[in-house]
Amino acid sequence: MSDTALRNPQAMGNPAEREWQRHTPLQRVLRFTVWLVIALAVVQSLRYIEIIPEFLYDAPEQMSDMLGRMWPIDWAYFGSDVKAGLIETLHIATLGTLLSIVLAIPFGLLVAPNLTRHRGLNLFARIVLVASRSVNSLVWALLFLAIFGPGPLAGTLAIAFRSIGFVGKMAGETIEQMPRGPIEALQASGASKFSEIWYGYWPQLKPAFMSIVLLRWDINVRESAVLGIVGAGGVGMVLDTALNLFQWPRVATVLVSIFAIVIVTEVVVTQIRKRVL
Repeated sequence: MSDTALRNPQAMGNPAEREWQRHTPLQRVLRFTVWLVIALAVVQSLRYIEIIPEFLYDAPEQMSDMLGRMWPIDWAYFGSDVKAGLIETLHIATLGTLLSIVLAIPFGLLVAPNLTRHRGLNLFARIVLVASRSVNSLVWALLFLAIFGPGPLAGTLAIAFRSIGFVGKMAGETIEQMPRGPIEALQASGASKFSEIWYGYWPQLKPAFMSIVLLRWDINVRESAVLGIVGAGGVGMVLDTALNLFQWPRVATVLVSIFAIVIVTEVVVTQIRKRVL
C-alpha cells in the first residue's frame, strides 16, 4: 500500500482492489540506481588496482613460505631492541594524547553553537577539526619529519595533531547535546562565562570526555606502533630495520610484541572505564 493510500483511507477504493507495495516506483528506481552506482564503482576500482590473477593463485604458497621463515621467533631480540621500541611507542602515544587534549579543548568549546554563539568561530573550529581528521597520522609524521628530523618528536606531534580532530569533535558534540537547565540557572544568577563552563558544562562533559581520551589513547598506541616505518620513532623503526635486513624471525618478534601491547592497552582501557568512569 502506498503512503498516499495510508494517509487517505478514502483513496484506497474497493478492498478487493487494494495492492500492498513495499516501495513506490520512484523508490525502486532510486534503489536500483544506488546499487548500479556501487557496482560500477567496484568494477572501476578493480580495474585501477590491477589485480594479477597469477599473484592471487601464488599467494597461499608465498604466505606459507614467509611464515616458515619467521619460525622460530627470535625471543632474544625482544630484550635487546624491541622492548625499548615498545616503551618509546607508549611514550609517543601518551604524550601525543596529552598534547592533543590541550589543543583540542579550545576547538571543542568553539565548535559547539550552544556555547559559542558566533557562526564564524563555529566554522573556523569545524574546519580545523575536519583538517586534523582528514590527514592520516603517517602524513602528519612525514610533515614533522621534514621540520624536526627523524625521531620520536615527529611521532609525538603527528599523534597529537591527528587526535585534535577526534577529541575536539567528540567533545563539541557532547556539549551540544547537554541539557540547558543547569546552564540557564547559572546564567540567571549572573555567573561569568568561566563559571558557566566550569560549573555548568564541565560536570556534564567530564565522564564522556574521560572516555573519549581513553579511547583515543588506545587508538594512538596502535597508530604510533607503525610511525617508525617512516622514521618517527617507536617500535616501528625496529620493525622497519628487521624488514629491510630480511631478518624474518626478528620481524615475527616485533609483530607479536605489537599485538601483545595492543591487547594489553585494550584490557587496561576497558578496566579503567568499568572501575573509574
